[in-house]
Amino acid sequence: MPPFLPTTMAPTAVEVPSSPAVWRAALAEALGTFALVFAGCGAVVVEAQTGALGHVGVALTFGLVVMAAIYAVGEVSGAHINPAVTVAFWASGRFPGGRVVPYALAQIGGALVAAGLLRALFPEAATLGQTVPAGTALQSLGLEAVLTFLLMFVILGVAVGAKEVGLLAGVAIGGSVAFEALMGGPVSGASMNPARSLGPALVSGDLGALWVYLVGPTLGALVAVPAYRAVYGDRAPHPLTRPLVR
Repeated sequence: MPPFLPTTMAPTAVEVPSSPAVWRAALAEALGTFALVFAGCGAVVVEAQTGALGHVGVALTFGLVVMAAIYAVGEVSGAHINPAVTVAFWASGRFPGGRVVPYALAQIGGALVAAGLLRALFPEAATLGQTVPAGTALQSLGLEAVLTFLLMFVILGVAVGAKEVGLLAGVAIGGSVAFEALMGGPVSGASMNPARSLGPALVSGDLGALWVYLVGPTLGALVAVPAYRAVYGDRAPHPLTRPLVR
């Protein structure tokens, strides 16, 4: 062997991109949730005033804004834009517990700012798109739990670790939000998101049925975690084997 060729090859260091700072990820979550509430609840307000969108238009607005948020901030924060999704990602072992509270606070903050801006822009609006049961509270509680279960099952299937990223992730998740809003919207409002319901409820002062939209989506998202593992078995990502966010 020529003397100028090394007899062994030193391992090449692979540079792993560092995760965004907590404040940067939280800011992305706040912006994403702001967009969701401003556009989605704004569509409800506009429909109530003009009748131009219809139920289908409102449902599509929610689905499209979720899809846009995923493509806009998914690489930074994962685009959870939903405290129930964040808690379920943590329960699945894909998301660190230290980021759950910052994410949830950012999501709630974004929702509150969006609801406040809607109040300023539409001061005569009877509602701000807040979710209230059309039937009994228990009916809406069950519907919200099932709808969020289905949504979270889709999210777990298309997410990479705790991030909603990828070419078709936005389409799959946004489409799920849209078809579930089409079905459940007239009954429970199809919130599937505690922050989406909390922001308008706090700004409007209508807190009577808020517990339905805090408990139902959170319960449904958590139940989706063991269901996903039961279906996928060994193919399901094990806890912290793909920790894209630290």
